This record gives sequence, C-alpha cells and structure tokens, in this order.
Amino acid sequence: MPHQVSPPPVPAMIIKVTGASEVPPTQDEITSFLANIFSAQTSQASLDASYALTTLLLNSAGFRGLNGYGVLEEIRKAAADKKSGARRESAMILLGALFERFPEKQRVSEVIFFDSGLVAVALDALADKGAVVRESAQYALDALFARLLPESLVVGLLPLLTTYLGRKSGKWQGAVGAYRLIAKMADKAKLGQGSKEEEEEKDVLRESMGKRLEALIPAVESGMHDLKAEVSKQALKTMSSLTTLLSNDDVAPRIALLIETMQNPSTATLQKAIHALSQTTFVAIVTSPVLALLTPLLERSLNTPTTSQEVLRQTVVVVENLTKLVHDPVEAREFLPKLRPGVKSVQDRASLPEVRELATRAVNVIDKAMGDDDGNVVNGSIARTVPEDVERVLSSVVKKNAIRVAAEDEGVLSSIGTYVGAMVSEDVNLRTHHRIQKCVEPYYLALSDEKAAAVASETQAHFTERDYSHFGQPIKDENDNEVEIVNAEFSLAYGGMLLLSHTNLRLLKGHRYGLCGRNGAGKSTLMRSIDEGKLEGFPSKDELRTCFVEHNQGEDADLSILEFVAKDPQLAATERERISEVLEEVGFTAGPGGRQQQKVGSLSGGWKMKLALARAMLMKADVLLLDEPTNHLDVGNVKWLQEYLKKHSEITSLIVSHDSGFLDEVCTDIYHYEGKKLVCYKGNLADFVKQKPEAKSYYTLSASNAQFKFPPPGILTGVKSLTRQIVRMSNVSYTYPGADKPSLFNVSCSLSLSSRTAILGGNGAGKSTLIKLLTGEVTPQEGRVEKHPNLRIGYIKQHALEHVEMHMEKTPNQYLQWRYANGDDREVLMKQTRVLTPEDKAQMDKFVDLGDGKGGRRVENLMGRQKYKKSFQYEVKWMGMLPKHNSQVSRETLLGLGFDKLIQEFDDHEASREGLGFRELQPKVISKHFEDLGLDPEIANHNEISGLSGGQKVKVVLAGAMWNNPHLLVLDEPTNFLDRDSLGGLAVAIRDYKGGVVMISHNEEFVGALCPEQWHVADGRVTHKGHLAVIADRFDDSSRPGSSVGSSAVSSAAASAAASAVNSGAEDSGAGGEGDLKFKARKKKKLTRNQIKEREVRRKLRHIEWLNSPKGTPHPPDTDDDA
Repeated sequence: MPHQVSPPPVPAMIIKVTGASEVPPTQDEITSFLANIFSAQTSQASLDASYALTTLLLNSAGFRGLNGYGVLEEIRKAAADKKSGARRESAMILLGALFERFPEKQRVSEVIFFDSGLVAVALDALADKGAVVRESAQYALDALFARLLPESLVVGLLPLLTTYLGRKSGKWQGAVGAYRLIAKMADKAKLGQGSKEEEEEKDVLRESMGKRLEALIPAVESGMHDLKAEVSKQALKTMSSLTTLLSNDDVAPRIALLIETMQNPSTATLQKAIHALSQTTFVAIVTSPVLALLTPLLERSLNTPTTSQEVLRQTVVVVENLTKLVHDPVEAREFLPKLRPGVKSVQDRASLPEVRELATRAVNVIDKAMGDDDGNVVNGSIARTVPEDVERVLSSVVKKNAIRVAAEDEGVLSSIGTYVGAMVSEDVNLRTHHRIQKCVEPYYLALSDEKAAAVASETQAHFTERDYSHFGQPIKDENDNEVEIVNAEFSLAYGGMLLLSHTNLRLLKGHRYGLCGRNGAGKSTLMRSIDEGKLEGFPSKDELRTCFVEHNQGEDADLSILEFVAKDPQLAATERERISEVLEEVGFTAGPGGRQQQKVGSLSGGWKMKLALARAMLMKADVLLLDEPTNHLDVGNVKWLQEYLKKHSEITSLIVSHDSGFLDEVCTDIYHYEGKKLVCYKGNLADFVKQKPEAKSYYTLSASNAQFKFPPPGILTGVKSLTRQIVRMSNVSYTYPGADKPSLFNVSCSLSLSSRTAILGGNGAGKSTLIKLLTGEVTPQEGRVEKHPNLRIGYIKQHALEHVEMHMEKTPNQYLQWRYANGDDREVLMKQTRVLTPEDKAQMDKFVDLGDGKGGRRVENLMGRQKYKKSFQYEVKWMGMLPKHNSQVSRETLLGLGFDKLIQEFDDHEASREGLGFRELQPKVISKHFEDLGLDPEIANHNEISGLSGGQKVKVVLAGAMWNNPHLLVLDEPTNFLDRDSLGGLAVAIRDYKGGVVMISHNEEFVGALCPEQWHVADGRVTHKGHLAVIADRFDDSSRPGSSVGSSAVSSAAASAAASAVNSGAEDSGAGGEGDLKFKARKKKKLTRNQIKEREVRRKLRHIEWLNSPKGTPHPPDTDDDA
C-alpha cells in the first residue's frame, strides 16, 4: 500500500481558492481532482487534495456538485475496492473532508449525505483490515456528528444507525461503531453547566431521544446478547448511556438492576426486577422514556405462562401505579396497549381472587389513561405535531414566497421539506419555537438567498400562533410599574449535583416570595449562595443589603444577649440604645433583671430564632432571606412575625418554610422548583396549589410523595395492655443551674404504649425540660421518674442536628454502625442519668452486707437478671470472688443500697439486647432501614452527613432513634426542617405506629391530626386540657384498608385517655403506691378435679384430630385456655 500508515493529521489547507468562482468547474477538472486524491502516494497528499476539492465545490457548484459531478458515487466505488487499500483510505479521507466542511457552509448537504447511504459505507469501513482506513472512517463519522444540530442528530443520523444495526449482513465492527455513536449522542444530552444555549441544545436532544427509546432499547438490547464479546460489551455501555435520558428519580435507583435483567433474561432476574419495582414509590410524572424502559419487562412478566401469582400481583400493581402518573394520553396510547392484553389476561385467568381484583383495577386505570372508547384523546389534550403537518406548512410558505428552483433541484427541495419538517416538528412538540428559524433558514439559503429568512420567520410565526391558540399567550407581567431589585439568570450546583440550570430569579420590592420544593432540592443552598455573594447576577451586599436569617446553634453561649448583638461586626456603627430598643420590640425586656441580660446559651429554640430576626431588623435589610423562620416559634410569635413582614412593605422577603398557614398568610408569590428551574406563581400557597394540584401535599398530611415506615416496637415484658403505664413522673421539680426559679414544679404525669400526647406551651415555658426529664437526659432535684426496666425510648432532641454534629465526617450508614456497634445505643450511655458521679463511684467502693452470713463484700458488676415475684432480681458479681459465689439480689434491695445507676445501665443493656436481637448491623440492612425512613440509600451509603440538607439530617436522626425498635417515641419539634412531603410521611408513620408517642410541636396542623391528648406547660406547671377529637380530615387516605381514620382517632383518644394522667394523683393510688411501677403477670386460676379431667379429654381429642390431619400440620399447643 503506497500510503503512509498514520492517522489523519490536523487538517491543513495547502491549495487555496481565492474568492468564490462564478464559473463552475468542468467535469474533467473534477475528475482530475478525484484521480489525484485516489492515486496520491501519501495520506497527507490525499488529504490536501480532498480539502482542495471540497473548497472548490463550496465556492462554485456547492451541494449540487456532490451528485452532479459524481463525487459521492466515486467515493462509494473506491470504498468498495477490495484490491486497493490506498483507494479505500482515500475514499474515507475525502468523505471526512466533505463531512467536516459542507454541513457548516451549506446545511442542505446533510440531506444529500443522509440520502446517499455514505454513513453506512463509513460504518462498514470500520471493519477494514487496514488501520489507516478504520481511523479515517472514524474521523469522518466524528466530523459529521460534531457538526449536526440536535434535531439533525435525532431525525437524520439516529434512524440511519438503527437501520444499520438491523441489517443481517452488517459487520460487527460497524455495529460497535453504531452503538458507540448512539451512546455518544445520549452522553451529549446529559445535564451540565455549560452556557444557556448549550444546555438548551442538550434539553432538545434529551427530550427528542427520550421519545425514541421505544425503538432504541430493543435494538440495543439485542446487541447485549450478541455472540461477539466486543458488540455485547459496547451495547451494554450504550444501554447505560441511554438510561441517563430518564429524568425520573423513582426509577433511577433501579436502573442497574433493570439493565442486569436485560443482560441476563432469566425468570430469577425478572422476578427480582419486578419485586424491586413493586417496592418503589412512584411519585414523579411518568413520561415515554420511563415507559419505553419498563414496558418490555412488564410485558414479559405478564405474558410468561410460568410467572407465579405473587409476581403477577406485583406486576399489575406496578402497571397501575405507573399508569396513574402518565399525564399525557398521547404517550399512554403509545405504550399501554402493549400492557393491556396481559393485564386483561391476569384479570380473567389468575387463580387468586386478590390478583384478579388488582388486575381489574389496573385495566380500569389503563382505559381511563388512554382516552374514551372511540380512541379520542380526553381532557382536552393537544395532539402532537407530526412531520407531515410541518411539510404542508413549509410547502405553502415556499409557494407564497415564490421560491423557484431548477428542474434538477426539485427532488432536493422535496427532500429538504421532509427533512426540515421532521426537525421543526421536534421543536414544535417541545415548544422551543425560537429554534425554528435555525432549523429552516440555513437549509433554504442555498436555494434562495433572499427568501430563506422569510420562509423561516413565517413558519415560526405560524407555529407560535398555533401554540398560543392551544396553550394561551404568555401572561404579561402586571408588575411593570413596580421596582425591580433583582433579575438574575444563573445555574446552581452543590458538589457534583446540579440543582438549578440556567434559571431566572426576579424579585420586586416589597414582595414576599415563598420558596417551595422537596428536601434536598437546594432551597437553603440557594439562600446561602445569595448570602455569601456567590450567586451569579445577584447584586452584591453593597448595592442591596441582604440578610440571611437561618436557625443557627453556633452562638457564643456565655455572652449576654445585648453584648452578643452589639458584638456583631455588621452592627458596629449601631448605638446600644437602638439595639436595646429593637430587642425590646421583639420581646427581650431591658433593664437589670430583663431578658436582655440573660446569656445566649440559656435561650430556647424559639427565642434564638427571635434573636436572629432582631439582628436582621437592625441591619435594615432590603432583602430578608428567611430559612424556616417559624421553627421553634409558638403561635403568638408566629403571628407577630406575620404582622411584622406584612407591615414592612419596603422589605422584600424570600422565605423557605414548611408551615402552610404561614405561607398562606404572608406570601405574595411562590417560586417552585420544577425540573432544575425556578417557576414563579402569583398569589399565596392556596393559589399555587389551585394552579398545580400535584402540590396538594402542602395542605394534607398524607397526600405525600414520601413514605416512612417505622419498625414495630416489640413485646414489653409483663405489659399485656396498651393502656398500662410504662413511664411515670411523680412530684418532679427541676431548676437549671444558675436560674432563680424552677423551670418545672411538682409535675406528675404518665404515659402508656397507646399514648398520643402533645406537649404545648410558649417559648421557654419548659416543654423541652419536661421531655428531658422523661427520657433521662437530666435528673430531677425533687421527685422521681420511673420507667419499665425493659423500656426502649427513641428520642429526637429539639435541635435535632445535635445528634449528628460530632459525626459530620461520617456517612449516615457509618453513623448508625458507630452508634450501635457494641449492642448498646451509645447515646443512651451519654445521658446524665447514666454518668457516674463521685458519689456513685464512692458507693461502688462500699462493702455491702446482705445479712446472709457471708459478711461485707464489694459489688463488681451485675451479670444477669430474672423475674422475681412482681419485680426482678439481679445476679451480683462480687469483687475478687469467683462466679460460683455470685448472689441473687432483688431490685428493691439494690435500689435501697443506692445502686440506681448500676441497675439502670444493666436494664438499658437488656432493653437494647431485646430490641436489637433480630437486627443485623450490616450495610445492606442499614440501607433498607434508611430507605424505609425516606432517605435515598445512595445518599445514606456514600454522602457525608456534613453535605446533607437539614431535612435529610433529620431523617438520619430519625433512623438512628428507630433502629432499636423503641416502645416510646419522643419527638421535640419533629416538624422542623422537614418539607411537606416528609411531614406527611412522618404523620402517617406516627398514626400507624404501634408504640407510644409524645411530642412537642407548634405546628397545630400536625398536632391536631395525631394527638387527642394535650399537656399544657406554663409558669413551671403542667396542666391537662382534656381529650380532644383528632382532626381526621388532615389525612387524605381515609379509605386505607383495614381501618378508618375515624375509628383510629376514637380508639387512640380512648386509649390515651385511659393511659395517661397529669397531676391527677393517679401515681399515689393503687398497688404501685410510692414504689416502683409494677408489672403483674396474670394469676392462674386453680382448677377443680372435674375441670382437670375435662381438660385432659379436650387435649386427647385435639391430639387425635392432629393425627388425622395432613402431614406437616403443626401440633396444637396444650393450653389451659379453652375458650
């Protein structure tokens, strides 16, 4: 082969054509050029001649010369010359030069290239035995790919690639090349952080490819089973790239499993995939890319004769859930007819009635989604524009503008109409009408310089007008007379995650904007970026005074409140008198004994938030950034904040809050996170929900996209009634160190497994103190707190993030492993009631004489515990003595000797051991636990806690508290940081939880829906305000199977009524008296001789019945209970 074996170098123009030639070259001149190209002695010489010919054609005959002079035909002939590798290489070099130069100068050449079949020629050349031929062919394909518009890639190149893959005679190297180009196309469509124009092109490519996945996935899946390893490997990579086109967070975690099912299509993998899908909570809108991926798997499951009844049940459930979220009937009609026959077959033939019933429901949902019986699209849906519609419009516009072409160009004009019609139909369906000009004008320029722009503009105007008739014209801004203070266009990313892409934020003076979106969408990140001056296009703090009010626990606890505010560098120029006035305005009283002199560390959460708001007022901010401002605020202070924001009409506010009542009262506009964009809606939250009904979860607790599942609490020894007391406080008083008066005085109360109790009161009233006393976080100075020895308590503090603030470098999975590594909950061991004081240590050194004649001995440890009468007795190990000398000592004796904390430590260990007895502390099990509590396993396993949003951290804390299956759940302000979806999920989980719940919350909506019993804390005393009816309307799933909200509410109220007593004196009566809580076992009734005989007869009859039963039937227990 005379050519040098080397890859094509960077193109270099050697022959220059100066100016555009008026006279086209003769056929002999073109033939001479082609001869030079195909007979060149080196690759470089062939390349130079190819560029010279390309330039000559562009400056003269243009696209007409490609076929007119027979250039493309000569390339085809040379590429097929099996005898000369040099001619084959030259053919690919010339093709690369044409692909590189022509599309940019004359877009119409794309039509010529695609109709000529040269893409398939280049793909075949990838199988050539000569490396230089393969490299030149790959260069040609890459050059064409790089110069096509997104619409051209989809309607021009992609069909050629799928056609090539469907050829029986195609070469495997060509198939690899085709799969690689499809993967490259999908990768090009990935979201990124490029310019606005680049991201817009990616959006068009992603949406257009997504609508073609129905045909692409089977083509790529067949390659995954190819016998040639290289083909199957590339097809697998291509399938992974195609799945990135699915913008669906529900399916994303299952994609790896779905691809594995396609790669290894067995019954086991299919069942595994269907099971995983049945465990998925589908909440995002389902579009054609998702249906294209899932439909083949669901269809296979429905139509396989050997599919088990359980898998069929799961399949029809998945079909129903998916169909409910298909909002476009046109998309439904593309995919659901494939699934309906399979579901109908299950409905008619399934052996289990439950499966048939589910299939009936699924068929009804499918029929409703597809439209009416006549095939008409329902709900006023707009039919898609097809290429033929655009072709007709283009034809009429071309005639109107009197574009006349020569007879030889008639065929080209027709091909342009078909090609451009397909491209424009993509833009019309995606409603990107501004791109129509770019898709029309360049293709008609080569035919008519003067009329091309008019054809493009008229076509764009036609389809824009039609879009207005279908969807209405954009609403003109009614605020043109108002002062615009911010108009920023930006993208926002956190770590490797893109949160917002080329979105707009426009703020008007005096408006109050609610910022709504799910947890982790990036609401706080957006505010923090604004505060730190990092948001592109947002005015600096010198131009626009901006203050970020977030709930921050990092204040200097030892400073007085007045000193703390005065110390702020941003308030250095503000006089102390003015600072004192503003503090007094928000409730911090002045004077020597006033609240302004108290230390910052003594403030409750509500007062800390008010302090942050006071600082913002002193800064005279133009823009207030409020992140959960109502967290920890009682009803009175929330009302004050509402009035403050509405009164100061010169301040613009951007508010993140999950308090629907607050947003309804305050907001003038709502910004909502939608598809990595901020969309503005006029009006308050109620108006927003009317416009966007899927946001209903902002008003109902169970219209929720998030589902939490709490583990069952397990058995509590000796407690057979849900109303029996398991925790009791008797005449407890507590005073904080350094305080003048007690926070709580002479408080008595009790809780049971059926308790649903809310603790209410103003900021600083002592609610959190009451909780801490109940859970053993602090020890009372007077009175006593008793609990069941085996009781497990799940506790979440008021400042929930305190639980994880020492573990920010860990992932949630690692945090849970650390917390429960030794079989005990390490947080329990850190409580004040578990820490040994000097007095406790001295007690351990004392000699104890039990009066058993063995003299005084020192207690080393407790080794075991067993039931003893109505209490327990413990096995005591004595210091310096062998285990055979251990003694059994009753609980009362040890308490009398002062070993309270030793007993408590052992009881906690036993309780943890019971709770964790069936828990495996393995990453996979922990991941499932986090998933049950609403945290993505991917985040739980790989993201550090420091990088999580406030709501995600609360879920980590909640998962930590629930790991050991607690009997009593204690929540201090659980609604802080959780978004509406998570709040609804938590409410439903609490409602269905089988253990006791006690909570502090200022969220009246949350408390009213869950807690029939309320304790009010004021002036250090706790009063019981009676049993209230639960507001069942707050839940939107009153038809849940098995029970009704109404009955649940009544039974809960009754149970709680019977179970709890507050300052009622109940603790002083009954068998318990002043002693420990007693948990009595039921006494056995002594039987008479006749009753014993009758019992023996019944046992024999049961045994005979068992002997006659089928093999494998378990033996009935010999029980005394013959009821």
